[in-house]
Amino acid sequence: MAAKPPKRGGAPKVLPRAAAPKTKRKTPFWQPRWIMDIVTELRKVVWPTRQDTVRLTVVVVIISGVIGAALGGIDLGFAWIVEHVFIP
Repeated sequence: MAAKPPKRGGAPKVLPRAAAPKTKRKTPFWQPRWIMDIVTELRKVVWPTRQDTVRLTVVVVIISGVIGAALGGIDLGFAWIVEHVFIP
């Protein structure tokens, strides 16, 4: 006779939720609450590394140069067409 697998019965156990910490800070009377909210959110941001920033900046400069050269070529083409076709 083969061993039977253990029964899976009943609802899954639900762990109690931890109480959220009370983070109500008192702000000075001259400082609006939204400034503290901005500072709190900025602390949560994962900032890119210096290497990522340099690499992405190089990519943006190269793509901007390629698009600028393409638009400049199109502009020169239209200028040539206007000078030679429409203005004899």
